[in-house]
Amino acid sequence: MHDYRNRIIQGDCLDVLKLITTGSVDLVVTSPPYDNLRSYNGYQFDVVQTAQALYRVVKDGGVVVWVVGDATLNGSETGSSFRQALAFMAIGWNLHDTMIFQKVNPIPQIYRKRYQNVFEYMFVFSKGRVATHHPILVDSLHAGLELNGTSYKNYSKHEQKREKRANPVKATKLKGNIWQYVVGKRKEDQEAKGHPAPFPCQLVRDHILSWSNEGDTVLDPFCGSGTTCKVAKELGRFYIGIEISDEYCQLAEGRVRQTSLFEVSSDSFP
Repeated sequence: MHDYRNRIIQGDCLDVLKLITTGSVDLVVTSPPYDNLRSYNGYQFDVVQTAQALYRVVKDGGVVVWVVGDATLNGSETGSSFRQALAFMAIGWNLHDTMIFQKVNPIPQIYRKRYQNVFEYMFVFSKGRVATHHPILVDSLHAGLELNGTSYKNYSKHEQKREKRANPVKATKLKGNIWQYVVGKRKEDQEAKGHPAPFPCQLVRDHILSWSNEGDTVLDPFCGSGTTCKVAKELGRFYIGIEISDEYCQLAEGRVRQTSLFEVSSDSFP
């Protein structure tokens, strides 16, 4: 096994993942080339084999953030996102959370008797019980307000009930699982314009901060424009990027090289 940390590796992710040490990855943040919604230089992938390979390299308690959506064909959404989630679960992954990536500035679509598509799924899979979670907190709308008691729902195995707690209202609360981002407008995101569908740096930043610690290893098996690797490096994590397209490898390496902290290697997988 080789140490591929802090490298962008050119190759098929299934081939490269075989060379990565078992249980050496803390977090995966990725978006696979789903449903041919964009042209990824013609490359496709096998979801079951990929999920199995990731299960081997991810540590117990590690997390995979899988960002996907669905195309609409012949009047119906494909449902590929759900099938992929079920495939992960069949292998042994826990579906820890089903999150939503809501686009503040979605591309306008031709009206076809359906509402504007403004989101993608962010499936959060865990290998067993999640080991690391640093929750993002947001300001409470009614911080400090004196109430008779704020209701919380108790999600227990047995009877689910609401309990009265938190008086006065706390200054912060747990962020919800619908995350909103502007797409492609920030300078750091415009660096990725050579790729057809990069996700926002802030989306990756929020997940890396949530599910990992400094010094952890973050993997993106479909690293594309290198956003996951760039942000992982910025936040003091080791990164591993795998990308089959030489064009996108060069784009990713250029972006990571401009980010200070770790030394980036441009070596390719033979």
